Amino acid sequence: MDTNSVSPLPPMEAPMAMLDSEKTPPGTPNGEMPPPPDEKRYEEDPDNAWNCCSWCEYLLIVILSTILLVGVLVLTLFWVMFYRDGFAWSESPKQQFNLHPILMIAGFVTLSGFSILIYRLCRCVKHIYVKLIHMFFHAVAIPCIALGFLAVFDSHDALQKVNFYSLHSWLGLVTMGMFVLQFVIGFFSFLVMLCCENKTYSCRSAMVPIHASLGLANFWLAIATSVTGLIEKERETVKETSVSSENKLVEHYITSAIGITLIFIGIIVTFAVRRSNAPASAKVYVTERI
Repeated sequence: MDTNSVSPLPPMEAPMAMLDSEKTPPGTPNGEMPPPPDEKRYEEDPDNAWNCCSWCEYLLIVILSTILLVGVLVLTLFWVMFYRDGFAWSESPKQQFNLHPILMIAGFVTLSGFSILIYRLCRCVKHIYVKLIHMFFHAVAIPCIALGFLAVFDSHDALQKVNFYSLHSWLGLVTMGMFVLQFVIGFFSFLVMLCCENKTYSCRSAMVPIHASLGLANFWLAIATSVTGLIEKERETVKETSVSSENKLVEHYITSAIGITLIFIGIIVTFAVRRSNAPASAKVYVTERI
């Protein structure tokens, strides 16, 4: 046998080499394949692992915020139905006015509060579904706010009262304008821009803290507007001669309870949004896209 000749592969190694070469995909030139989409990953992190206290805190926030958000609306309904003679539309201007606190608290506080908490605390479904639920609650709040504004405007016109003269009315106008602006910006930034997901990723990422901060500021503006409205209404109630002193005292306690509940709602929503140990920092699912 010639020592200079190259010996062939062993009988068992040659087929294996051919099989490996068939499995290897052909090389792809650089630039042909699009880059992978940017993803935000929630990896297993011992520092963010939840213990019993974390879960108790989470459940306490969810339960307490739900009770307060629903309770403030129920308390307002109770006040209007039993101490303000219920509500109507154009038949009675005074009863038409009673729609204003109910619809405004329902839209600005209850629905908006649930929208904020769901977006912050719900991490058990895909992020796009959380966005849609967040937008749905805000979308339902818009007609409530519009009808509440129309009710007080028509009531003042029928009773020949001046519109936009008090701090409450100006705060309400600013809050409504900011709410609509936030909804439009959020809709286009976080839903419409998903049509070009990779190209708009950096823009959407930059908008997240701005949108969140303005949303929380708008929520506190709504609470401040509601509290000033209660104070203004209480001053008018004191001057009413048709209301007995006993009913005035009970109304005072009810409106004070509504105001305190609104303040507690603002505190717990702010705590839930700004709390670092929240489900968003824990591993609930592997990836999500902004």
